[in-house]
Order: sequence, then structure tokens, then C-alpha cells
Amino acid sequence: MGEKKVVNALIVGGEATAGPPLGPTLGPLGVNVVAIVNKINELTKEYSGMRVPVKIAVDTETKSFDVEVGTPTTSALIVKEAGIQKGSGTPKTSFAGNLSFQQVSKIAKMKRQISYGKNLKSVIKEVIGSCISMGVSIEGKDPREVQKEIYEGKWDKAIEE
Repeated sequence: MGEKKVVNALIVGGEATAGPPLGPTLGPLGVNVVAIVNKINELTKEYSGMRVPVKIAVDTETKSFDVEVGTPTTSALIVKEAGIQKGSGTPKTSFAGNLSFQQVSKIAKMKRQISYGKNLKSVIKEVIGSCISMGVSIEGKDPREVQKEIYEGKWDKAIEE
């Protein structure tokens, strides 16, 4: 078991190449860069078009490697789910897109393992916070309204732990 060299990179899902930033960083380690790139693309294809944090651990002696894929940012997930290019430039007055409560919940489940929220409900509130700042409505309503409804318990049945 040799020394582990760890490389962190931000990759567009499914679009890693042997060029920069990976090639120049991994090449000197004497590993099969193409094999690593293929593995990264296989693991990140569901995040197509989104920037995903990737951690590559290389054993400098055996040349074996592990690829760990992080979760894209909440805003990247909202943009993808809402099918929009970016958030609203004027989030207080106009909405750039809309998400169903189910989509908000799906994003919260993806972010849950790296969130500080103590349960799914609190992670959903974090996602709604991002919707507020990005100008993305939820169920056709202002996200602040949905946030208020969560506090009132109106969405408890939809939030199964």
C-alpha cells in the first residue's frame, strides 16, 4: 500500500476530459488518466451540465484509484429541476421558474448527507431559502408562502422521513 495522493476537482457532470484540470494533475502520478476520466463520467452522468465536486484518491505505488463524487450546489440542482438557465435577476418581483413540492423534496434528499439540517424538513427549508434568493416559485406560489405553510404543518404529510 503506497502513499495516497488526493486530487480535488470541480467537473461538469459527464464531461470530464484528460485535459486540464485532470490530465496535468493526474498525469505525473503515472496513472491511467483515461480510466479515471471514464470512471468520473460514469459516476457523474446524472449531473449532466452541472458542476460537481469530485475527489480522486490515487495510490502512488499500485496506481489504483478511488473516485468520490460530491453533490452539486443547491442552486445548480434547482436550476436543473426547474429547467431554467439561471435564477431571476429580480427575485423579489419576478420568478425565473417553478418547482413542485416533490422536486424541492428530491433536491433536499440529495443535499441531506452534507447539510447541517437535523431532519428532512429542515433541509427542505434550506432548499426553499435558495428558491427565495433565486426567484423560483414552488407550486406556483411565492416560496416564502410555502415556507410559512411548512411552519404551520400544512406539508407534514408530504415530508416523509
